[in-house]
Amino acid sequence: MPQAFQSPTQTGQPDRVTFDRRELALILSTYGHFVAAGEWRDYGMSFLRDAAVFSVFRRAAEHPLYRIEKRPRLRAARGAYAVIGMDGQILRRGHDLAQVLRVLDRKLIRALG
Repeated sequence: MPQAFQSPTQTGQPDRVTFDRRELALILSTYGHFVAAGEWRDYGMSFLRDAAVFSVFRRAAEHPLYRIEKRPRLRAARGAYAVIGMDGQILRRGHDLAQVLRVLDRKLIRALG
């Protein structure tokens, strides 16, 4: 007898990593500050099997300036959250999203100054 197909949600494994409401509120708050300062103009979100990615753009048709990533597999070792620059360099990684996003606050102060 053939075995019935079980979706990933039935087996307890999500098929995609997503940001929850609290995480999105933190990210969109930071994004709003940069939009108000005229630094950022567009964003994109990707929800993959192993990561959720929030990409920030200066213009719609270019490479992202920053990527804010959530990778649950790295939670125990290095922290699930990371801010990655345009060149792929990890600017900050950690367990607390609010602390990780602070690396961008320094950029905002420099842009306003």
